[in-house]
Amino acid sequence: MNLSPVSISLSSYGATLIREKGQVPFAGLLQQAGADVIEWREELFTAFEPALLREAAQAHGLRSVYSAPMELWEQGRAEPNPVLVDALANAAACGSSWLKVSLGFFAPHNDVAALKRILADQPVRLLVENDQTTQGGRIDPLVRFFARASEQQVPVAMTFDIGNWQWQEQSVFSAAVQLGQYVEYVHCKAVERTPAGKLVAVPPGAKDLQAWDELMLRMAPGVMRAAEFPLQGEDLLQVTRGHVATLARLGQPHSEAARHG
Repeated sequence: MNLSPVSISLSSYGATLIREKGQVPFAGLLQQAGADVIEWREELFTAFEPALLREAAQAHGLRSVYSAPMELWEQGRAEPNPVLVDALANAAACGSSWLKVSLGFFAPHNDVAALKRILADQPVRLLVENDQTTQGGRIDPLVRFFARASEQQVPVAMTFDIGNWQWQEQSVFSAAVQLGQYVEYVHCKAVERTPAGKLVAVPPGAKDLQAWDELMLRMAPGVMRAAEFPLQGEDLLQVTRGHVATLARLGQPHSEAARHG
């Protein structure tokens, strides 16, 4: 069986723990757990020390995603969000291969050619994610954006967050059918509703994993996938290792999976 690359979003360990310990120490844990990629979370930095982040990833044989809490398109603005330039620079300073942002308010008047110019010769690959908002968490705007970007050969791909579609009551399978061709990174999280009616991310159960397995088949073979659900317990290494092993096996062609039992 060919195992697919697995990332861990450091937000999975909880904002309190990450801010207390910092993000650098988790690189060693991820390496021991068998992960291939670490996702740095800009919103959880207590100080931005890109050299330390870059060195930690390199020392532990990890590639990295830099996640910035920004929207690519601001409401009423034709050009890309000016914060994008700084976010790309921050990602590059950390040695990250990818920058993850959300879509924002994409509209017909948006200057996609300007985005192409900004991304020209960038060492960082831009990934645009479906978030939980009305503007960035529905299928149609994302389909329109990626179609325009594809037509103009903009070097951009999608982060497909499996759980986020539920916030806007979108069909995850319909999203995968329409957007799967653009996906290079999958955020995995199961979602449940609390007694108070709030949607929250939770670790996957057997039914979730079966659904994720089917979703992965709508995307490129071996697409990179990440845990973005609570990783908690007394032994974080054991917990992380178990989920890494599970996620790495998702999306195998069914005939191959059958051959390997």
